[in-house]
Amino acid sequence: MRVYVTGNITVDETWSIPDIPKKGVSIHGIKVSQDIGGKGANQAIILSRCGIDTRLIAATGNDSNGEWIRQQIKNETLTLLPDGHFNQHSDTSIILNSADGDNAIITTTAAADTFSLDDIIPHMTEAAAGDILLQQGNFSLDKTRALFQYAKTRGMTTVFNPSPVNPDFCHLWPLIDIAVVNESEAEQLQPYGVKTLVVTQGAAGAWLVQAGQRQFCPAVPAEALDTTGAGDTFLAVMLASAILRGVAPDALALAHASRAAAITVSRRGTLSAFPDGHELAALLAMNSAR
Repeated sequence: MRVYVTGNITVDETWSIPDIPKKGVSIHGIKVSQDIGGKGANQAIILSRCGIDTRLIAATGNDSNGEWIRQQIKNETLTLLPDGHFNQHSDTSIILNSADGDNAIITTTAAADTFSLDDIIPHMTEAAAGDILLQQGNFSLDKTRALFQYAKTRGMTTVFNPSPVNPDFCHLWPLIDIAVVNESEAEQLQPYGVKTLVVTQGAAGAWLVQAGQRQFCPAVPAEALDTTGAGDTFLAVMLASAILRGVAPDALALAHASRAAAITVSRRGTLSAFPDGHELAALLAMNSAR
């Protein structure tokens, strides 16, 4: 089974600040790190570290950031497509990490917006029935819908993490097999009727909804230094756990995901905070949901 991730890839700059600034306020900060980021890239990298055959289809620009991204991605086991650059700035995220572990994120979308269906779909023509298409909320409604429709024509399983949220994404649920949303996204988008729905509640845990049954899965306690990328870690490890065991996401998959997210929030940065392959292999070997 192969996972295709269509989404974005960015250069993440993490800044440490005392608190999230109010409008009109100037504050001092410290640049802590520079990592690969973007929800598409985050999820793809973690899936590949779990041993999943992963292809990330994302646009990089023809600037120094684009070259830096491609050099860094060579350290991972996933395949980044396409090979070429786009005549655009690479997307960038500025992450403001406050002293209490909370964060605010500013992300550009120029490269992702330039990435057309004609650029993306040729890299999915080898997809087979049972492969997975995973998308986030970084593309427009029309582009996101068209890619899920294409996936369905090939018999693929569709997974959607609609973040950043677009209210019109509520029209996509008939195309989705697995949805992962937070509480706010669930309220806005009403993703009920999806075969497998996971509603995350941060440090409290997550709900798994399948076949009309609801099961609560508590989070693993952790001292949060930086919550950036925790949701991406959770989704990718949950999906990987299910894939590796040949099942739909279940309580054990959510337990594995919670353990991995606890590792991520205990570290600063984005890529540098993610569990490595050895850590992921160890936690995926755990066979108890407790």
